[in-house]
Amino acid sequence: MTQQLHSLQPQVYQGQFGEYTITDSDRIGVMIYRTGLMIAALCFAVGTGLVLWQSNNPLVLQALTPLYFCFWFALGVSLFTIHIYLAILHRVLQLFWLIGGIASVILAFQSPEPLALTVYNQPLSLLGIGFSFAAITGIYFKEAFCFNRIETKLLTPLVPLLLLGFMVGIWSVMNLKFLLFFWAIQFVIFAVRKTFQDIPADIGDKSVFDYLHAQQAKA
Repeated sequence: MTQQLHSLQPQVYQGQFGEYTITDSDRIGVMIYRTGLMIAALCFAVGTGLVLWQSNNPLVLQALTPLYFCFWFALGVSLFTIHIYLAILHRVLQLFWLIGGIASVILAFQSPEPLALTVYNQPLSLLGIGFSFAAITGIYFKEAFCFNRIETKLLTPLVPLLLLGFMVGIWSVMNLKFLLFFWAIQFVIFAVRKTFQDIPADIGDKSVFDYLHAQQAKA
């Protein structure tokens, strides 16, 4: 990715509403977006591994809380650097992320139990903390729609089905473990594949952003 940043000279692209160039700042933004995704994916994968193999260990349950907040912060970094044409959708995803984070902090401080155990014992707590996962589902949907990636096509319905199913109690423990494991694997695959994607693809058509900004200024 570093080579992509420095080896390419400014290039003029033809967009839907005119010509545009991709700057070093644009490229750095994409690298930050992808780094956030990678950190979030690794935190989620490590947390999932701990849950699946050491869920009865009190130290593991305690460790899941900082892992979750690292995941949440990295997700926020990605949400503030992602390129989405629909500004309202972008703001909604950021709002979901913020609501999920606030709910998580409140839950973590109010409950005497580790955060993961609280969520497991009180599934309806996902009505708050689940907004964080709604935000990342929005990223999955965007990536599936824009790049036709099979892993994000799988993750987009998987996340709400897993969480909603857990809330209403339709999944067995084995079902939950399998779906959580599958989620973690696909998330890591998604994050790794992003590192090999051309940077301009994640930036998109900047002429569309310029056009939409101009329309907003006229409104």
